Amino acid sequence: MGTRNYMKTTLLLASMSALVLFIGAQIGGGQYLLLALVFAILMNGVAYFFSDKIAIMAARAKPVTEAQYPELYRIVQGLAGRASIPMPKLYVSPSDQPNAFATGRSPRHAAVAVTRGILPILDRRELEGVLAHELSHVVNRDILISSVAATMGAIIIFLARLAWFIPIGGGDRDRNPLAELALLILGPIAALLIQMAVSRSREFGADASGAKLTADPLALASALRKIEAHSRGKLPATTNPSTAHLFISNPFKGGAGPARMFSTHPPTAERVARLEAMAYDPFRRP
Repeated sequence: MGTRNYMKTTLLLASMSALVLFIGAQIGGGQYLLLALVFAILMNGVAYFFSDKIAIMAARAKPVTEAQYPELYRIVQGLAGRASIPMPKLYVSPSDQPNAFATGRSPRHAAVAVTRGILPILDRRELEGVLAHELSHVVNRDILISSVAATMGAIIIFLARLAWFIPIGGGDRDRNPLAELALLILGPIAALLIQMAVSRSREFGADASGAKLTADPLALASALRKIEAHSRGKLPATTNPSTAHLFISNPFKGGAGPARMFSTHPPTAERVARLEAMAYDPFRRP
């Protein structure tokens, strides 16, 4: 993971935090600002400790053993050894759409899941590239960062809606309908844009880290092309939209042009181009 990606993510999360504090202060000053901070701490704690269980349940994934999926198990075990992390729990989701995700609050509490649909379409080299990407999310603590971003976004939406019922500025001040309406509309949009930007930044980082872990950027590039082709075909997205950001490829169709700002993932073509550049220039920093 390049320093630039870390700095970008830090700035995005700081912007989201500032937005929370700004909205809280506009609603009612110190009283509601304190409420926003307490709520943020509690929700971040819940997201941190239970993110793995929530994601696994949402994907309807089931734990599998080495006897059931020997090749899959050996690939994950080998990558975990190279990354110097404990062997994560392994799950398979019944979805026919090809995809994979990782979750868990730390490398010692990690889980990696693949969908049933990804196994027939990828060869061993490509599957290793995908799983290295997912393990990189664990090593880079991206699950925690995503949980924080999602929770902060929820708080911003909560505060923006609260502003509709509580006069901005608090106390006995007259209501300012235009300001309240602006918060109600623009607050959630700003939160979503920042949250999506965080998610896209972490995907680029996991691509780079995963490619370095396997020393084979073209394997992941090839896997992404295949997943994209199948996901944009006739297979419907069967996962919960709330977990879309966890997957290696967005299971829902992304927009074009300005709509890309609302996507959880960067365009596949851009990810593939960066991976190919790494293959030809291994010292390039994404």
